[in-house]
Amino acid sequence: MPESEFPLNQRFRGYFPVIVDVETAGFNAQTDALLELAAVTTRMDDKGLLHPDKTFHYHVVPFEGANLERAALDFNGIDPFCALRGALDETEVMKDLCKQVRKAQKEADCQRSVIVAHNAAFDMGFVNAAIQRSNVKRTPFHPFVSFDTTSLAGVALGQTVLVRACQAAGIDFDQNEAHSALYDTQKTAELFCHIVNKWQVLGGWPAA
Repeated sequence: MPESEFPLNQRFRGYFPVIVDVETAGFNAQTDALLELAAVTTRMDDKGLLHPDKTFHYHVVPFEGANLERAALDFNGIDPFCALRGALDETEVMKDLCKQVRKAQKEADCQRSVIVAHNAAFDMGFVNAAIQRSNVKRTPFHPFVSFDTTSLAGVALGQTVLVRACQAAGIDFDQNEAHSALYDTQKTAELFCHIVNKWQVLGGWPAA
């Protein structure tokens, strides 16, 4: 079938799904540093199946005055001040991310981007806080709508932990690579596409 019969902009009522994962120096988006961020856009093929598309990945310099919780740094293994990270200023990161997402959103003819994440409220909180600190005037992201793969996986696969949900979906998952924003985003993108596509194959979309 022609690609136009399955436009992405009709799949989620004009929303453009962008899978996001962050690594941080704590749990409070207002006070704790954003240290790493990755995002994966999506595309739809001529059969109406969703696939991961472009990947964006950034290491982030803690914003001025940011709190750095030792327990969080020990958990994710990030040294915020290691020069080898190649970290960029948070404002530069957020402006570039928003620019890239707006471009992809426009190419898909969608009206607004929506964050997809595992435990989405956490990632959305840090993204929104960083966007606000960076004075981004044209954020592509909806301020409160999100798709949470924790809930979706719980319904579709009976699992809510990312690694277990991926395993249930038949997606390879290397736990040694976990808790890297890049790896977790890529696996979350695969999981989200798997669930959306399974629903399509079962007759859930498009409606007959």
